[in-house]
Amino acid sequence: MHGRMSSKPAIKVENLHRRFGDILAVNGVSFEVDTGEVVGFIGENGAGKTTTMRILASLDYPSAGTAYVMGENVVNYTARVRSCLGWMPDSYGAYDNMTVVEYLDFFGRAIGFKTKERLQRVEEVMEFTDLTPLADRLINKLSKGMGQRLCLGRALIHDPDVLILDEPAAGLDPKARVELKHLIRILADDGKTILISSHILSELGEMCDSLLFINEGRIVHHGDAESLKRQSGATATYSIEIAAEADPQTLNDWCAMAPLVKILDMRKNGARVEIERDEEEVISGTLRRMINDGLPIVEFRREERNLEDAFIDMLGNSGAPVNLKAEGNN
Repeated sequence: MHGRMSSKPAIKVENLHRRFGDILAVNGVSFEVDTGEVVGFIGENGAGKTTTMRILASLDYPSAGTAYVMGENVVNYTARVRSCLGWMPDSYGAYDNMTVVEYLDFFGRAIGFKTKERLQRVEEVMEFTDLTPLADRLINKLSKGMGQRLCLGRALIHDPDVLILDEPAAGLDPKARVELKHLIRILADDGKTILISSHILSELGEMCDSLLFINEGRIVHHGDAESLKRQSGATATYSIEIAAEADPQTLNDWCAMAPLVKILDMRKNGARVEIERDEEEVISGTLRRMINDGLPIVEFRREERNLEDAFIDMLGNSGAPVNLKAEGNN
């Protein structure tokens, strides 16, 4: 399986709108995904992620705007788009009395593969997704993780250049989540272009080249994880530990009198503090004063800011409301 290289964006969305009655689920969305890039598509329930992905997969029509996959208009050239795109929804149909190999063979036939090529593709996909030992297992008897691997295998059966994965890690146990993440990384290294949605921001930050955030149908951020953390404008947080025999109250009293330092919470052997300025000389000067004033510091480290907090801060700074309503298929 090898992704096809192209000078054009693998995915291009221009001023996309989708209205369901009085609800504007997608409101002027525009973005591009380069060939071979892995992009995390992130947003709260109801933000418009699934609607945008379904339009890209040619399963829904935009009310306005255009979308392209590998240079093909998803509305005007549906067959061409589907030939180069693999779609993995957040759930799939589990049929009674159908085995894993029969399921994949069925979709190979639907695509139009002849016998020899179809059998080869089914074998390759089962090997890649580690489903070969489960070839004769009934699909309605699979675990959640096995089922997700089968759904990914279905999306890969025609070796597409672009993959759109809607919440593939939802409901998986930690082991299955690691296995799925490993498969996605292999596909990315093979040159596939991948747009993947998830609520698990930390995992997307690890596996994605960039992150695309959507809120109430609008794109509010497109960049890497570090740029999101910088854009959020949040003050850095530091963890301080003092020697076990020392009194944490002494640290609390010192911070109360120190400029630019604010205690966030006290711990058994130290505290979490916020230093209002993030320049290196301010941080090193603060630590030096602590030591000179006799505080027995044994650990001083900057806490890595998680993406969830950065995203919430960014929405707060932009004035965008936070919507916690259920999404359905939006």
